[in-house]
Amino acid sequence: MADDQDRDAVVIERIIEAPVDLVWQMWTEPEHFAAWYGPGGATVTVTEMDVRVGGPRLVGMEMQTPDGAMTMWLGGEHREVTPPRLLAYTESICDEHGNVLSPAASGTPEAVTTDVTVELDELDGNTKTVMTHAGVPAGSPGDAGWRMAFDKLVDYVGTLPRQ
Repeated sequence: MADDQDRDAVVIERIIEAPVDLVWQMWTEPEHFAAWYGPGGATVTVTEMDVRVGGPRLVGMEMQTPDGAMTMWLGGEHREVTPPRLLAYTESICDEHGNVLSPAASGTPEAVTTDVTVELDELDGNTKTVMTHAGVPAGSPGDAGWRMAFDKLVDYVGTLPRQ
């Protein structure tokens, strides 16, 4: 297992003990994605996940913060879909309808659309997974959230039956 970092991107590489087709489902089927995505303690709702080029995504994460409960919405569009090997999509902080929020409304220094790329390769019956989130700096809260989510992904896949 290796975790590589680049200043302008979160890059996570993991070997997941599951076949490629199953790991693909974790990223592309709403019920599976909601089960592992987000930091520990987050409740995830997938409102929209049309996994085709140009298809929209809309995901809500409800979390407890020191100031109380909050819901963060992340929306985007699928840019590349090559089952079961490559998934690329954009991501922006938005409202529950998918409207991208201004920097002031989102609490970020600037409104940006980031890019997530997931590459899956078969490796001795397991899946080498490389996720790159360009536009989210290594060492940031987003980086920490992704690392927690990957831990949840590995745990969740371990609970699923194998064919």
